Amino acid sequence: MTVTSPQGRTGMLRPDGSAVRVLVVDDEDALAGLLSMALRYEGWEVRSARDGAGAVRSARDFRPDAVVLDVTLPGMDRPAVLGRLRRELPDVPVLFLTARGGVEDAVEDRIAGLTAGGDDCVTKPFGLEEVVARLRGLIRRSGATAGRGDSLLVVGDLVLDEDSHEVSRDGQYIHLTATEFELLRFLMRNPRRVLSKAQILDRVWSYDFGGRANVVELYISYLRKKIDAGRAPMIHTRRGAGYLIKPATAS
Repeated sequence: MTVTSPQGRTGMLRPDGSAVRVLVVDDEDALAGLLSMALRYEGWEVRSARDGAGAVRSARDFRPDAVVLDVTLPGMDRPAVLGRLRRELPDVPVLFLTARGGVEDAVEDRIAGLTAGGDDCVTKPFGLEEVVARLRGLIRRSGATAGRGDSLLVVGDLVLDEDSHEVSRDGQYIHLTATEFELLRFLMRNPRRVLSKAQILDRVWSYDFGGRANVVELYISYLRKKIDAGRAPMIHTRRGAGYLIKPATAS
């Protein structure tokens, strides 16, 4: 089931019509704040905890539909915390945040996380949009939401399927790279809403990307060539403010 809030967000609902709940467990206040803000922007209800004990208490009281868990919490006994979480909520999906490092370290962390009982892993640094997308997939597969029609984003004649990663306009398939797809997804989740370069960097690229706004301009130009080429434009620039997407026939 897909709903659009008054602010233009696309959200997921529980079967009883209430907002999806996510528990964020991280001792880095800045990162936890960014994650919580991004998830609330989806229309979800968010609670945070700073350590394993707090995670278990919050899981018991909050009854989340998914948990984001930083595996590098100081002194955290990962198997013990996961075991207690599973006892409280046997079916809750857990998304691990693993430490940054080289390719080999990232693979080892991912394997260790999944072996320990996590359902998916994201390696730091990461894009907030990637975390949101991973959570949406985990929550849908867990059966915690109402219906199965929440994978499609539609703006005018442009359709994006978040499950299959397929994009089409007026029935014609459009091939996008992974980054182009994430950028278009963010725009389409906020139709008619002007998104600043800073907002786009935070959501599509890593949270510590460095603020190189020119990369946003570059990828907007890539999208325009694929989405708007030979057609009435859907992606628009508001100078000094940012970018937005809207149906081509809209005034």
